[in-house]
Amino acid sequence: MEKKTGNGKWKTAFLFLVLSAVLIGLDQWTKFLAVSYLEGKPSWPLIPGVFEFSYTVNYGAAFGILQNRQLLFYITTPLILAAVFFLYLHVPADKRYLPLKWVGVLLCSGAAGNLIDRAVRGYVVDFLYFKLIDFPVFNVADCYVTVATALLFVLILFVYKEDELEFFKVWEKKK
Repeated sequence: MEKKTGNGKWKTAFLFLVLSAVLIGLDQWTKFLAVSYLEGKPSWPLIPGVFEFSYTVNYGAAFGILQNRQLLFYITTPLILAAVFFLYLHVPADKRYLPLKWVGVLLCSGAAGNLIDRAVRGYVVDFLYFKLIDFPVFNVADCYVTVATALLFVLILFVYKEDELEFFKVWEKKK
């Protein structure tokens, strides 16, 4: 496993920030469109009876849990972002670990996208609705977090062996 030089860490950090900025931009753009075209209007079916665009606001977390706990989100989200970014910098620059790097980018992009909503609006804009199964209304940032979480479980359970993730033990003293 290669050790990153100071320059390699800067490149890694820069790539992380650029990819995250693009994904956050996409999330914010879709929310802007939802506010512009859906707010105060009836749902717009894309596939009637299955999937529709339906504007709603969420003062809580995923699936509406922790309603009106904004202070909790303002405190925990930056801590989570910092922890994921710190761990991202320790992932080896090997192609084998590219999916793990994407997990970090997706998690941070989703968390940051929803944090921006909370800071600017006081709530999160949701607009994607699977009517067929009456799934809670969600947004693009939620998709990032969900995909990242599912990918992380698959990677940990089926792809990486325990010794391949030793680099995450950054707090242990080196022998």
